[in-house]
Amino acid sequence: MLEQKRRSTPKPKDRGGNGQGATDDARAGTLYDAAALQQVSEAEHAWEAGPVAKATARMPERTSEATTQSGMPIKRLYTPEDGAQLDYMRDLGLPGEYPYTRGAQPTMYRAKPWTMRMFAGFGTAEETNARFKYLLAQGQTGLSVAFDMATLYGYDHDHPMALGEFGKCGVAVSSLADMEVLFQDIPLDKVTTSMTINSPASAIWAMYIAAAEKQGVPMEKLGGTLQNDILKEYIAQKEFLFPPEPSVRLVVDTIEFGTRHMPKWNTISISGYHIREAGATAVQELAFTLADGLAYVDATLERGLAIDEFAPRLSFFFDVHNDFFEEIAKFRAARRIWAHEMRERYGAKDPRSWTLRTHAQTAGVSLTAQQPEINVARVTIQALAAVLGGTNSLHTNSLDEALALPTEAAALTALRTQQIIAHESGVTNTVDPLGGSFFIEALTDETERQAAHYIQQIRELGGVQECIRNGFFQREIAEASYRFQREVEAQERIIVGVNDFVMSDQAVKVPTLYVDPAQERIHLERLERVRRERDNEKASAALAALEQASRGSENTMPYLLDCARTYCTLGEMMGVFRTVFGDYTEAVVY
Repeated sequence: MLEQKRRSTPKPKDRGGNGQGATDDARAGTLYDAAALQQVSEAEHAWEAGPVAKATARMPERTSEATTQSGMPIKRLYTPEDGAQLDYMRDLGLPGEYPYTRGAQPTMYRAKPWTMRMFAGFGTAEETNARFKYLLAQGQTGLSVAFDMATLYGYDHDHPMALGEFGKCGVAVSSLADMEVLFQDIPLDKVTTSMTINSPASAIWAMYIAAAEKQGVPMEKLGGTLQNDILKEYIAQKEFLFPPEPSVRLVVDTIEFGTRHMPKWNTISISGYHIREAGATAVQELAFTLADGLAYVDATLERGLAIDEFAPRLSFFFDVHNDFFEEIAKFRAARRIWAHEMRERYGAKDPRSWTLRTHAQTAGVSLTAQQPEINVARVTIQALAAVLGGTNSLHTNSLDEALALPTEAAALTALRTQQIIAHESGVTNTVDPLGGSFFIEALTDETERQAAHYIQQIRELGGVQECIRNGFFQREIAEASYRFQREVEAQERIIVGVNDFVMSDQAVKVPTLYVDPAQERIHLERLERVRRERDNEKASAALAALEQASRGSENTMPYLLDCARTYCTLGEMMGVFRTVFGDYTEAVVY
């Protein structure tokens, strides 16, 4: 099986060097001498034969084959022998320096905590604006916008395909008028904003830029992140609209435009979160996400940009699941792999191009409707793993998200969880607190090895887009998801409140958010007013120019901005792309 092949892949002795004397000699630069390791080995054998044998005779271990959620074997004990090949400067280095295993910045959270960026959005722009202001008042340090399904699929809310979808999983945005209300009285030059949207991302971004202009804030002063990761939609989330090739073109349009005009903006957040939520393992999430990132790098280089022009503004987004140490190792391995790829394969010279910066979100798929109040404990453990892994920003899920969108009270508890970790736990006092742990370093190494094997396999199969077409990703995720579910059903993995520690009375009630469907009328009236009061000649001309640019090879962003400024609707702009590019239907994978 592929998993066995991954486990047996030999560890690379030289990750490309870092000017610190990296060599193929397995002992060069390592931390322990042979005599000391021999002493440890002899002591461990004596310990196994003596105290361990006696202890297990009295009380057998719960399992003789412990594994991470990704299936990586976990030994009973880790010692310096497990780090015998570790070259400190080659494999770890110092925080803020290549290969960034120990952190993206030199002082990490000693300077300031990670950005606390709580994801929010529901109903009308007015309701979400009020939630944004509430979260900012409670100490949130960045905004993160959730859009409803009609918006995510590029439909106006009076389209038949939008029926019943208003505001259910995010805010409804159909035009610049909604974006103006969404950020009313929020100074866009003072906050950073993340927007979770993919196929219609460039059009929504154009509306945001136009809304900032209405506030008097020029685009070059705007800071934030556009998710804009279409490849993971084909792999996992399935909110694609157009075929992969033109969709990637639109992503590169945003990268190029942001590189030229918006130096503070991250034009893409390459997202493993949705891959993990679909059932992937931590290793698959890491490998598939980095492979997607490298595919965007290749496409942008083909556009003619230099690697150091755009790579510093690429960002990432990872899930944080329940396997505490595996998640920490994942973040550390991610930074090391990306640094090596950027410097050695792509020849980037700017250290900012080598640095993987990431947002993280606790695992929504891990939350349970059963005994929902204990989700607070799950989220706390996951958030702590993200922080110990060195995330740059973090969203913590709310206890009620297995039931509905978060209530204001539940969202506040989730935010307070981050604040307690930042200000009361002490984990921010030193950089990479778990660095040097025999277990963590071995797990980081193994995570890197397995992820690197996957990335090489994707290359050999023809790259990300070919693996989308041939169903490689879908099969790998389906197999991992099936394997995990079997382990849960066999009680090999315990989910508290689900397959063990189950309460006979499951009627635990927590307040849930109710999206009033009557609010849809407010949104639809604004949409009707926009169409009635705008200069329709200018709107039509802007849409015609967008279509002409789409049929050619011009960057579409300037034309989308013209459309947004003339109050063209999201559905109209996406309608142009649908006409030019066509819709995409996924091939069935068995």
